[in-house]
Order: sequence, then structure tokens, then C-alpha cells
Amino acid sequence: MEAFIEESMKPQGIRDAKARLGDLDKEGVWGEVIFPSLGMWASTFRTPELLKACMRASNEWALEEICAVSPRYVVTAQVSTLIVEDAVEELHWAASEGFKAVFLPTTPHPSAPDWHRKEWEPFWAAAEEAGMVIAFHIGTDPVDMTIGGASGGAGMVYRGPGGAVMNYAETTFSGQRAAMKMVASGALDRHPDLRVLISEGGATWVPFLGDRMVEGYRQHHMAVRPKLNRSPKEILYSQVYASFQHDETAVAAYEHMGYKNVMFGSDYPHMEGTFGHTQDTLKGLFDGVSDETRLRITQGTFYVLFPDVPPIPAEKF
Repeated sequence: MEAFIEESMKPQGIRDAKARLGDLDKEGVWGEVIFPSLGMWASTFRTPELLKACMRASNEWALEEICAVSPRYVVTAQVSTLIVEDAVEELHWAASEGFKAVFLPTTPHPSAPDWHRKEWEPFWAAAEEAGMVIAFHIGTDPVDMTIGGASGGAGMVYRGPGGAVMNYAETTFSGQRAAMKMVASGALDRHPDLRVLISEGGATWVPFLGDRMVEGYRQHHMAVRPKLNRSPKEILYSQVYASFQHDETAVAAYEHMGYKNVMFGSDYPHMEGTFGHTQDTLKGLFDGVSDETRLRITQGTFYVLFPDVPPIPAEKF
């Protein structure tokens, strides 16, 4: 784990939001969604009062140290996931301060209701009313710090032969489960203007999951609760957005599978991302692809979610 952290700490902009702009410019990246790094595992906290105070402190720090530096940054606010009322309160505050997205872990703390439970209905309603994007980041299920061995540590589910690849693939499943819960529970159906971003988990899983959910909804109709006003696949395609870094099949999801909310992300500054070779990656992905597809995936989808980010200057094209 130390090697992973050390590799991700190399870029100069990791701790300096001004230097970060220079890194983005060198990579040809105009705007980005910024997640709270270590704060992504705040769902591990067990004390509501402490978590609530930490989330406010983190949000205030982000406003001063990141948001104030450039409107090119879309910083995700953090909220407590232990008590729904605390989450709603912090979301209202964050929206009033100008945040456009709120980060949620792919699964809340085990002591809290999961995302498909009715207890979260006030939060979804508040996010929809405020126009806040719900931003899930893959691999952010709660970590039990008291457990060692094969299940201990963030991202460490498997050990032994194949462990590195299996663990990497495993992290993507949490984002898929979060999207599934939001769709199947009716949360997105009840709130058609609520939008969900699944970050860093690829994009081609969306058509697959849509097919499976439609099949389950149809074949097991006698047990389905709640009933939805729209097809699960329609809800998934229209309200869930997915970002990827290197996926060779992402363009096919857009061009041939009908899924339009595909979004490229560089995952700066992590080693899983494209820092240092972003333009080479983009050339490999989009050589021979139509301008309409390329612009939608690299710019258009981002601006659908975050229209307040300044337009890209002509000289940046």
C-alpha cells in the first residue's frame, strides 16, 4: 500500500491547488471533479458528532484552499452518512456555499441505512431541489480498521495469486451496486431531476447492468417492489453518469449501446489514471472516432453535469 501512496504523491499539484492547474494544463485537461481523498473513507467513522464536525471542517477547508483557486474545479462536498438529518443539513449548507456536487461512499457505515432504504428519501429530495449531483467514487465501501488478513485494508479483499488484478477489478463493483440501489429502490424514478455520477469505474458496465435489471424486473415481476414508472434501463441511462480512464470499450457504449452519459476522467493524480500520458491515451481512444462522439465524451457530458464551469478557451482546443 505504501508504494501505491508514494506513486500517487509525486505530482506537484497533489497538495497545491495552484500548482495543480499547471499540471492540468500540461495534460490538456480543462476542468475536473475533485474528491476528498482520505475523506472518501469517512464512512468508517462510528461517532455521529465527530463525523458531522469533521465534514464541516473539511468542506470549509475545501472552499478556502481549492474552490477559491479556480472555477475549473468542481469540488465535492462531504456529508455525514451516519444520521440522515445531519446529511440533509450539511447538503443545504454546502449548496448555499456554492458546491455543485456531494460525495457519497458507495456504501454507508453498517450502522446506517443503505442507499436503497426509505430513510434516505429526504436526502434525495434535498439534493434534487438544490441541483446537487450525487457523486459516488468506486472503492469507498467502509473499511473495518479492526480486521486484518484478507479483508483488512482499503481495497484489499484478496491476497495471493492474482490478488492485484482481482482487487483492482473488485473496486469497480461497489459503484455498480450503488447505481443499482438508486435505480431499483425507485429513488431516481421518484426524483427524475436527480443525477448520479459513478466515478472511475468504467462505462461499459452500464449497458450490462441495464439489461440485467430489465430482465429481473420483467421475469420476477411478481416480487418486484416498488413498481417503477419507467424501465430500470431507461432510468439508469438517463440519470446515471459514468467516468472511465483507459477503457477501450467506452466509445462502443456510447456509439453502439445507446448509453450517452459516458465521461472521460484522468483520475489525477493516481497511478490508475492518465497523468503523464493523457493526450497519448486520448489519441488511442479516439483516433478514427467522430468529433461528435469525442467531444461528447471528453467535454459534453461534463458540461451537462456542471454547466457553471467556464467554457474552454478557443486556444485550448
